[in-house]
Amino acid sequence: MSSETIHHFAATGHFENICQIEDITPGTGVCALVGGEQVAVFRPDASEQVFAIHNMDPFARSNVLSRGLICEHQGEYWVASPLKKQRFQLKTGLCMEDERFSIRTFAARVTNGYVEVSSGEKE
Repeated sequence: MSSETIHHFAATGHFENICQIEDITPGTGVCALVGGEQVAVFRPDASEQVFAIHNMDPFARSNVLSRGLICEHQGEYWVASPLKKQRFQLKTGLCMEDERFSIRTFAARVTNGYVEVSSGEKE
């Protein structure tokens, strides 16, 4: 296990510990409170790669995305809302079905076996 795996970007806020990487089953997500907001944290495979997005489904207006199904499309990971099934790219938050919609993304990393999410915006 590496001491730190950072997902593609830098963050402007401080990182908060969420849980140990082993606490997230590969192919699933969990919900965490980060800076007072519900954040969906996903571990799409058995690696230490993690993604964090806002938990609010903009179509259903419900905090449910952490319970969504992870899929891979053209080399990118997406999550399908458990309610209305719209898919959101985990890296960018863009909605596959309607590009007018996107959700907020957060910087996420694994440091010494712990998943951390930034309370600030991605750069």
